[in-house]
Amino acid sequence: MSDLKGKVALVTGASRGIGRSIALRLAKDGADVVVHYGFNQDKAIQLVEEIQSFGGKAFAVQANLGKAREIKALFQKLDSVLKEWDKSQFDILVNNAGIGQESTIESITEESYDEVMDLHVKAPLFIIQNALSRLNDGGRIINISSTVTRIALPNLLGYSISKGAINTLTFVLAQQLGSRKITVNAISPGFVNTDMNEAVLSDPNGREFAANLSVMGRWAETEDIADIGSFLAGPDSRWITGQILDASGGSRL
Repeated sequence: MSDLKGKVALVTGASRGIGRSIALRLAKDGADVVVHYGFNQDKAIQLVEEIQSFGGKAFAVQANLGKAREIKALFQKLDSVLKEWDKSQFDILVNNAGIGQESTIESITEESYDEVMDLHVKAPLFIIQNALSRLNDGGRIINISSTVTRIALPNLLGYSISKGAINTLTFVLAQQLGSRKITVNAISPGFVNTDMNEAVLSDPNGREFAANLSVMGRWAETEDIADIGSFLAGPDSRWITGQILDASGGSRL
């Protein structure tokens, strides 16, 4: 377990799935957590209450990150939360907010392409831009990528392109921010038990397929990914930057 006492984390897309588990884990590690959500206020409030139930500190903020103008609003809300907590800076940024989207070269449209790129690429880029003046030296930026970047899945064209861009963003910013001792890494999950994959896991054949993707014979739970997020957010990862950490349980070996 990382010791994050005194640290402040912002986790986007934290009302459900991987983001929720990362936010919860960082809070258990001692961080104060700003829980971002797009639309599911009830789930975000439930998470805040769960964190508060074990003595943690959390606050929920809303922004539709698919619209660039709301990113500045997100940081205005963050500034207000930090002021309430007698802070002006934060330490850990987790760019997790995302959507699942199927598309092929035949079916993809300009609208669907813009939708996935706006949320998966444009939003993290400008979130980081706005965060830099507020992020403490020695801070952590953790992006959520995907193993789709190293395999060819024609039915996930737009999604795959967007995650490939996140990898490049991770490399470039790791180089640029190294002088401030800010590490920038990405986690690359394989098949994870989230609501995005509910349809697959509700079918026996789908469950068998998902389990067989990993050499360990099972699919990932969100807590598996959160444990990696905890490590990257903590002091023991200080010498790791510019890396895409495979978190697929050995898929495609």
